[in-house]
Amino acid sequence: MKKCALILILLVTCPFTLAKDRPDSFDGKGYVGTLPDLTRSFEAVPEKKTTPEVNISKDFNSASEIKPVPRDNPAFVNIILKSEKTSQYVNDLNEFIPLLESIYDLIEDDSSVQIFNAKVYYFNKSADYFRDKYSNKPESQFVSYKRLMELSMHARSIALLRNEAERYNPYLAYGSSGYIYNPNNITEQLGYLKTEIEQTILILKESN
Repeated sequence: MKKCALILILLVTCPFTLAKDRPDSFDGKGYVGTLPDLTRSFEAVPEKKTTPEVNISKDFNSASEIKPVPRDNPAFVNIILKSEKTSQYVNDLNEFIPLLESIYDLIEDDSSVQIFNAKVYYFNKSADYFRDKYSNKPESQFVSYKRLMELSMHARSIALLRNEAERYNPYLAYGSSGYIYNPNNITEQLGYLKTEIEQTILILKESN
C-alpha cells in the first residue's frame, strides 16, 4: 500500500519538474544539448614556412657571368643593332647601282651595240617603274630621283643613236646631216654618258 502511494506521488510531481527545467521556447537557440569534446583527439599541425631559394652571383658583372653579344649573328645585327630601318626608297635606289656599273663597264670595254642597248633597255624599264612609283610622292623632289630620271633619258638617246648609226652608216656620207652618226661623235657621246653614270652612282651611294 505504501509502495502504491509513493509511485502515485512520483507520477504527479514529475511533469511539473520537467516543465520547470525546460525553456519556454527554442527559437534562435539552435542545438540545446551537450556537444562532445572533440579537442581531446585533435592535434593541430603547425604551418610550415618556406623560404625561396635565391642563387646570388658574386661576380655578376664579370665577363664569365655575362653572355657575349652575338655580333656574328646577322639576325642580331640587322634587327637589334639597327635603330632605324632603311627606307623603301633607298632600297630601290640601291638596285640601280649594280645595273649602272655594268653599263659603265660595257662602255669602257667597247662592247657591241646589241649588248649595250639590251642593258640600257632594262635600265630604262626599271627607271620607268621607279618614276611611276615616286612621281607623286615627296621623293620625286630628291636629287637622286631627278638625277636618275635624267640619266635614263640620256642613256635612252645614246642607245637610239647607236642603233640608228649601225643601221644607216653604210648609206650615209658624214656630211653636216650625217655627222651625228660619225663613230667619233658616238664615242664622244658615250664618254659623256660614262661620266654621268659615274656621278649618278656616287649620288645614289651617298643617299644611303
